[in-house]
Amino acid sequence: MASTFSWTPIKMSFSGGSGAPMWTLYACGLNPEKFAVTEAAVVHNTYPDPENFPKMIWSTNYTRLACQTIFTFFFAGRDFAPKCIIDGKNIQDYLQDHFVNACAHLAKRINEAGDIENEVVIGWESMNEPNRGLVGWANISTIPSEQKLQKGTSPTAFQAMLTGSGRACEIDSWDFGGMGPYKSGRVLVDPQGETAWLPVDYDESRYSYKRDPGWKLGECIWAQHGVWDPSTDTLLKKDYFKKNPRTGKEISYEEFTNSYYMDYYRKHRDAIRAHHKDSILFCQPPVLEIPPSIKGTKDDDPLMVYAPHYYDGVTLMTKKWNRYWNVDVFGILRGRYLSPAFAIKLGETAIRNCFRDQLSAIKKEGEDYMGNHPCVLTEFEGSAMAGYTLWLYMCENKHSLGDQWNGEDLSIFSLDDLPLPLEANPSTPSESSSSLVDHTTGPNTKKQNSDESTVNPGNLKATLKTPSISSKQTDSPPELTDSPGYRAAEAYVRPSPIATAGKISKLRVSTSEIAFLHFAFMPDKCNVEVSAGKWTISTDDEDGGMIQRLRWWHAEGEHSIKVTGVI
Repeated sequence: MASTFSWTPIKMSFSGGSGAPMWTLYACGLNPEKFAVTEAAVVHNTYPDPENFPKMIWSTNYTRLACQTIFTFFFAGRDFAPKCIIDGKNIQDYLQDHFVNACAHLAKRINEAGDIENEVVIGWESMNEPNRGLVGWANISTIPSEQKLQKGTSPTAFQAMLTGSGRACEIDSWDFGGMGPYKSGRVLVDPQGETAWLPVDYDESRYSYKRDPGWKLGECIWAQHGVWDPSTDTLLKKDYFKKNPRTGKEISYEEFTNSYYMDYYRKHRDAIRAHHKDSILFCQPPVLEIPPSIKGTKDDDPLMVYAPHYYDGVTLMTKKWNRYWNVDVFGILRGRYLSPAFAIKLGETAIRNCFRDQLSAIKKEGEDYMGNHPCVLTEFEGSAMAGYTLWLYMCENKHSLGDQWNGEDLSIFSLDDLPLPLEANPSTPSESSSSLVDHTTGPNTKKQNSDESTVNPGNLKATLKTPSISSKQTDSPPELTDSPGYRAAEAYVRPSPIATAGKISKLRVSTSEIAFLHFAFMPDKCNVEVSAGKWTISTDDEDGGMIQRLRWWHAEGEHSIKVTGVI
């Protein structure tokens, strides 16, 4: 199995992600023990009531003090934090050099091993989900229009600086409802004098670094750079981060990616290639932002892969699949709608087509800006996205705690769900109260007695078979019950080409579809009987009209279906 290496140097477990060692927070002058009370970061492991940690609030850490500060340090410390000198280096160079050198050292050891490079390890990812921090923010006293995600308390950058320095602030609070995020009120965040910055008397002798005397502990670093006055809590330079201080040029996100991000990317690329000469470099720009404009330049590397990330925000935030509506997030971010209301997609067919179109657009955007490079993201029907990866397999996932990381519940495996069957007909399906059961009857059902310890055509075909739900309609959809089932099997147990001679123009997994009149076959009153397989009824918006469809998944061979309506 080939691998790539990636590490997140900013978002560690105390500031909203995973990757960076704890000492990097101390090196940045931050005190992670005070992140919870100041809301410099909101994370599961330090939340006062971990059992009721808000769903998917961790992603708002991008716009809270800790991540905003450290991302700014990492990419643009020389320009915006010139007083931050440690071991004779600006914090930007200090953090980047340690990260890049760590990756380079691993590349060196892999090269020296002799039998791993290009066989097990084929490439390196630049960084997992980078972010610009505060770089380019035009006014830190307001929420920028491009900040689409708001959940829980949503401080402005200046409010985050104030609460990070122990000041109490009334902050807007947001929630995620049936039609997306909405402002739910205001909340008083009162750290009661506690600060997110290391105290003046903090003993740093345990670490080998030496902080420059011009970088004072116990005080907000942005106050030290004249952004605000801690004696009066007055904002002095609301546009401090708006322009590049060397050039005077305003820094849009696109400008950030083409300058600050690409400067880092080149450093990382060159350090890896010094040891892994023909390494594939997986370039991952900031999430859902326009990729770097490098087509036809010397950065247009033939051994580069475009590795963007994509999120279905509605499903991620609500932690369940919504077959009734979703949103064209990519289209909104690219300004394709006069109002976000026009980006709403109704019905499962429209939703799936929307996902396909978004992923196709992401791939096309990569070609337009970066050149002709492979795009590795995921596979969605019809998007022609040739490369995909799975996120994730977590061997200790449970329904109550999910992946045990900030409330995420994305694992394709869970201890509380059934494993995929190795036989076509599980011998004791009745042992579980699951709403997902495997039919053992029907004209084409055959008992499989093959050895489960070996892979053969029989049990391989059985494993790839889509699990079935009861042919009797239930009051609650399976995904809304607590019964164990085959966890997300329909999403990842599906046919896909391993290799193709030519270019894939379209890839789709088909089902049997039956369209019928709603008034004659009302979903809550009609009865469906099938010989085998799984079925669902949905109402889809297609070409301006509402179409009611019955979808039926089944194995090869002859099968029967009977639908009885109210007429």
